[in-house]
Amino acid sequence: MTERAFVPGHVTGFFSAHPNDDPLVAGSRGAGLALSDGVQVAATPAEETTLAVNGERVEMAAVANVLDGFAVDARVECETVLPVSAGFGVSGACALGTALALDAHAPDHPDLTPRTENELVALAHAAEVEAGTGLGDVVGQARGGVPLRLEPGAPPHGRLDGLPARPEVEYVTFGGLDTAEILTGDTAALTRAGEAALDRLLDDPSAGTFMAASRTFAREAGLLTDRVATTIEDVQDAGGEAAMAMLGRTVFALGSGLSDAGYDARRCSVTSGARR
Repeated sequence: MTERAFVPGHVTGFFSAHPNDDPLVAGSRGAGLALSDGVQVAATPAEETTLAVNGERVEMAAVANVLDGFAVDARVECETVLPVSAGFGVSGACALGTALALDAHAPDHPDLTPRTENELVALAHAAEVEAGTGLGDVVGQARGGVPLRLEPGAPPHGRLDGLPARPEVEYVTFGGLDTAEILTGDTAALTRAGEAALDRLLDDPSAGTFMAASRTFAREAGLLTDRVATTIEDVQDAGGEAAMAMLGRTVFALGSGLSDAGYDARRCSVTSGARR
């Protein structure tokens, strides 16, 4: 029997990096949006491990790490409309979805022990941190909504809050960035900008401030690309709110901001957290 889980996509507007030798303590502070465009994950214990994304066999270290944590092999199939490596947290979603779906097999599988939600989130978070593909997507995807990562790390180390806003969202992507390269490089300037952005949002917790703080962060962290910058300016000129998704050459906008600016954008909404 195959078990399934859904994990929302996650765009981060800004973040600060907080590495630690313990992957459960390592993570990020920042804010983002959990998107109804997400990842459907099906998982079944098997004699050997296979992973497919949209029907294509791939390797994904975060998923492999989750399976190592369960100490089982499995057939994992992920389906998504989201582009990979473009700032939507797809690897984190695949890792968390795998953990949730495999745990559903625990009552009937001799090698699996049932785990709590926090234990599954912690396993997937550590798996992605160790893979070098993310620092905060998993905890944001587990919470859903507009998550604010106030303290880094997985449960029980991390601390989350959120905004009650549930806006419609549009996005357009121009390609990816090398997340691992950025996260293992010099993140001092990025972290200073992320801390300032979070302070600004906590002083005025609103969707508008989130977008403005995200734009400032992208510029001050030195991550803004020319095409992304031009697209954000186009949306603002059309009266909308837009920012860059971390870490990808992707622009997300509230409401119909990108469409109003003349872009062929995909539309979705902010949604609740991961579920099976």
